[in-house]
Amino acid sequence: MSNRVALAGFLHETNTFAPSRATYAQFEQGGGYLPISRGDEILKRCPGVNLGISGAVAHGEKAGWEMVPVLWTGAIPSAHVTRDAYERIACEIVDGIAAAGPLDGVCLDLHGAMVAEHLDDGEGELIARVRAVVGPDVPIAVSLDLHGNTSERMVDEADLLVAFRTYPHVDMAETGRRAAEGLDRLMARGRPFAHAFRRLPYLTSIPWQCTFIEPARSLYEEVAALETGDVASVSYWMGFPAADIADCGQTVIAYAETQAEADRAADRLYQSIMDAEAAFAGRAYGPDEGVREAMRIAKTATRPVVIADTQDNPGAGGDSNTTGMLRALLRNGAERAAIGMIVDPQAARAAHAAGEGAEITIPLGGQSGIPGDEPFTGTFRVEKLSNGDLHATGPYYGGTHINVGPSACLSIDGVKIVVATHKAQMADLAMYRFVGIEPTEMAILVNKSSVHFRADFDPIAETVLVCTAPGPMPLDPADLPWTKLAEGMRLSPNGPVFRRAAGEALAMEG
Repeated sequence: MSNRVALAGFLHETNTFAPSRATYAQFEQGGGYLPISRGDEILKRCPGVNLGISGAVAHGEKAGWEMVPVLWTGAIPSAHVTRDAYERIACEIVDGIAAAGPLDGVCLDLHGAMVAEHLDDGEGELIARVRAVVGPDVPIAVSLDLHGNTSERMVDEADLLVAFRTYPHVDMAETGRRAAEGLDRLMARGRPFAHAFRRLPYLTSIPWQCTFIEPARSLYEEVAALETGDVASVSYWMGFPAADIADCGQTVIAYAETQAEADRAADRLYQSIMDAEAAFAGRAYGPDEGVREAMRIAKTATRPVVIADTQDNPGAGGDSNTTGMLRALLRNGAERAAIGMIVDPQAARAAHAAGEGAEITIPLGGQSGIPGDEPFTGTFRVEKLSNGDLHATGPYYGGTHINVGPSACLSIDGVKIVVATHKAQMADLAMYRFVGIEPTEMAILVNKSSVHFRADFDPIAETVLVCTAPGPMPLDPADLPWTKLAEGMRLSPNGPVFRRAAGEALAMEG
């Protein structure tokens, strides 16, 4: 007799310091994820796409599950999810699972760092609501982002939490498969695993969390190696270090046949992460310094020099519209350079109204409200127009069809700019090509991304530089105005410690 399993997903990574909130409309559009999908739409849209739900569905088909797909949705990272969006989506998921009838299991595809206007722990609340309708005996397995700020409530309400092991996240579908496989084990055994959960005492910067480099590469090799014998599952969340909540930070969890084995695995991984604290560091450049270094390298390079505009990363809550790196390219006379994407609906409309080949004088970008950022006014040539449809085939997006709305390639003084209407992280070569820019022919590429772009761009890059133009996602978490963080958390590796007392302002000490 086949297992009857409900499937649902609700993804958002929340930067509580970011300038704009996630409304229901953002979840409908998707912003690099699938558009909001219900019932059989999920099964039709997810095959071949790099998402947790895709891996879960593929496993369910192979295992012969009777699948009950309810709702799947995700929105690009931003500030808080609005109360309206959270409640509409969460209620539809919970009501759908409640109406599904008898279930043998529930498979959820979540992020792990969702903060709503009225809830600091979006995932913990959702899992608890699902638990309330399915009862204590139906196992719940959850696939989660490596950047999840995992809470005790999530651990208590779910039977299995499984995290990505790569950043760039090229294993999202694989993680969904592992979660679904774990759910099969739980349904077969009829009882939970023993588990051990640990919280680390320091935050790390997003660019240095990349699993292509040390220390993350070795730490995740250890995560996988620990899953032997009686240890069923091990996960390590590096956390999303821009959520002003008590649960922000790194965590590990191990599930095993016995409590002793779970503790052993969790403690060993915890110690390895503590030992690696000083290694979570890297070199970052100011805008002009970075452009000049890129130009120097490009003189003899045979491939593009790629610059990460990390502080305006829309994958971490930025709006992808700051102009600091554009100004630096122009100030320093960069040639054969391209930057993408600058999200500016008015500029995109102006380009479409003028037509290809026209010249337009407009203000571009700079709507972030971040000190040091403002619109850049110039005369641009409209090189190419697009309706915004693109097929992102690189390892990160994994074949996702994305629509970023009316878009254009604008050029000025040797610099080409991808201008779009809707946000999506510049993490795929197709996001230049859809407006006529061939990235392999550029000397310098400036990507509004921190790490995800590496999955598709590293193979064509001479080198990668990280630059810190003004933006809403500071490279160093210590630069953020924390108020709710856990007492004693180090704001960076071996860095200042967060202290707070009731009714008092933030204080930091070295």
